[in-house]
Amino acid sequence: MHSAPSAPIWDPAQYLRHSGLRSRPFLDLLARIPDPPGVDGGPGAGPLAIADLGCGAGNVTALIAERWPSARITGFDNSPEMLDRAREEYAGATPGGGAMDFHAADLARWVPGEPYGLIVSNAALQWVPGHAGSFEAWIEGLAPGGTFAFQVPGNFTSPSHALLADLCASPRWRDRLGGGPDRPANTVLDPADYLARLTALGCAADVWETTYIQQLTGEDPVFDWVKGTALRPVLTALDGDEQATAEFTTEYRALLRKAYPPTPSGTVFPFRRIFAVARKPAAGVRAGSQ
Repeated sequence: MHSAPSAPIWDPAQYLRHSGLRSRPFLDLLARIPDPPGVDGGPGAGPLAIADLGCGAGNVTALIAERWPSARITGFDNSPEMLDRAREEYAGATPGGGAMDFHAADLARWVPGEPYGLIVSNAALQWVPGHAGSFEAWIEGLAPGGTFAFQVPGNFTSPSHALLADLCASPRWRDRLGGGPDRPANTVLDPADYLARLTALGCAADVWETTYIQQLTGEDPVFDWVKGTALRPVLTALDGDEQATAEFTTEYRALLRKAYPPTPSGTVFPFRRIFAVARKPAAGVRAGSQ
């Protein structure tokens, strides 16, 4: 996007409007993550350290604390707006004796500063070009037997994203917005590629995909959904120009209404996600022998 800043400006309140549906893929991911080393007094017992990459507003970080209540969990994000919300709502000691804190970080450059039992990322790595190149350093930063797990969207060819890209590249908007917000589409790999990369690093890996057939309600519900995520780079690029913002969003709303017509039970919005859980071998165990 020619005139967009390096990172979109995020709106925590808009993002959290659909927090229940947005959290569902992470809950499915969380259910497949094995207990990290040291949990329940097992081998290597001690304070469990967990890193949440792209923690956003902290609502998902809180779900991690529910699963491992005594863990020391650090959320990392590059959005001041999201970090402010996370610190306000969730920072501090947890009821289970653990703690949550939140720090600014660029995930493209982040490396573990300590051994983690779990490094997890929810719907964030699509914003990090070349993120698979960081897998080796992140897995090296895990404690023996630790887990790296993430989920990313896989719906960049769906109408919600394709129409947005086409509109950005149209004669009316291309000088202002260039080719549109195509960075995530070019960043996310196929599930088989993730599997190959993670197993090549010596991990026992489980990679899968799921398409959630969501039923959204309300006026222009798909627009309201993407306004919290995919549309953020465009809104950031047009920030301060109320007329241009109104014109663009009016055009985009009309396209979405046609692509996603309402039904008696709501507006159907397919939502494809890609998941990966990779476990590092325990100390003294060679990959493939577990």
